[in-house]
Amino acid sequence: MTRDSQIAITLFTADDLLDRLGELGRLLHACVEGGAGVHFVLPFTQGDSEAFWRRTVLPSVREGARLLLIALKNGEIAGSVQLVTEMPPNQPHRAEVSKLLVHPNFRRQGIARTLMLELERQASHRARNLITLDTVTGDKAESLYRSLGYETAGVIPGYSRNPFRTRFDSTTIMYKTLALRSRVDDAALTAR
Repeated sequence: MTRDSQIAITLFTADDLLDRLGELGRLLHACVEGGAGVHFVLPFTQGDSEAFWRRTVLPSVREGARLLLIALKNGEIAGSVQLVTEMPPNQPHRAEVSKLLVHPNFRRQGIARTLMLELERQASHRARNLITLDTVTGDKAESLYRSLGYETAGVIPGYSRNPFRTRFDSTTIMYKTLALRSRVDDAALTAR
């Protein structure tokens, strides 16, 4: 668990996900309603949101193919991000960022940055030194990723439908190469 000025980042298990399914549903629903380009379009109900967590995220968390990091502020779910670690056999060194979400009520508090830094730490700890992601071109998230050292591999025009408008947005494919740290390095860092 990582703590940063009242923000606690924790790794959720499948049981944790089930216990807090309603809250996770509200998080995703609020983000989509707020315009987040995270693969969903309106209308998007609370039920649709909970179904995503139950059908897509839960099985892969249970199987160990995906990590679910949760940002808690005063015990309330403020954000989340997923690290997909199940990759093809020729890509054992890579992982993918999925669904960086911060509830609109908790934005501009450093939560997304804190989640991403912990995601990178978790990836490095699992010997994943290449992180990839995609984001809506020109979105605020793109500048966040750039500030964290992610580089642009390219832009695909007309990649996904905008959640509010009948248009297709471009997506930016990004990556970051991490320096791998050993468990000994992690122990030394926490001892300081």
